[in-house]
Amino acid sequence: MGAGHAHPLHLDHDSPLHRLPPEVKIAATLLFTIIVVITPREHFRAFLAYAVLVAAVAAIARVRPGWLARRATIELPFVLLALWLPFAGQGERITWLGLSLSVDGLYGAWNIAAKGTLGVLASLLLAATTSMRDLIIGLDRLRVPSVFTQIATFMLRYLDILADDARRMRIARLSRGYDQRFLWQVKAFAVGVGALFLRAFERGERVYLAMRSRGYTGRLPRTGASPSATASQWAMSAMFPLVAAGVAVLV
Repeated sequence: MGAGHAHPLHLDHDSPLHRLPPEVKIAATLLFTIIVVITPREHFRAFLAYAVLVAAVAAIARVRPGWLARRATIELPFVLLALWLPFAGQGERITWLGLSLSVDGLYGAWNIAAKGTLGVLASLLLAATTSMRDLIIGLDRLRVPSVFTQIATFMLRYLDILADDARRMRIARLSRGYDQRFLWQVKAFAVGVGALFLRAFERGERVYLAMRSRGYTGRLPRTGASPSATASQWAMSAMFPLVAAGVAVLV
């Protein structure tokens, strides 16, 4: 139960970013994202500078561009939605290749694509350099309400168990002739989901009572956690949002 859990986005490399405490990386990523969001969409050179900054951080963290590109496709639905804006927008219009496009819609599409991509890349870099367990520890050190960090901790600890329960239940249904292609067998699936929920709820009650009997007071011990950030580490991580802020002001 005390062991760390890996997540598929974490890269177990040795880099200066991997060695930083999690709270400084979370704060730097959040501040960078805020700066990107509040940058006016007409400042094209600023977004280019942000992209160069993200690429530099990725190089320091030893995260390959291909790895980032493949996982950044999670934002593809939003980009496809943004492509509709130039056709549906109002106001001034221009003609390009025989297509009538809205100027405001073009700016809107660019705004969504640029800011969304930079935010996704920054989040991926945070996930690649910080394990899930350290992310929760970092949030706890940043004084995020304990109810959220405790729920996230229990989700992390029991996600594998729930997934294994769901796999065994699926095998049991298949061994009894269940075929998910048949609509009239959806009842078996619904019953299985309900049984999994009840099983998880009962397990949670038992675990909670066992923890209370062992002195649980609302916070889990952070055994083996990395030490808190020093002033120099905070200063090092602050370079990322500070450079972005300088770009936003000067460009």
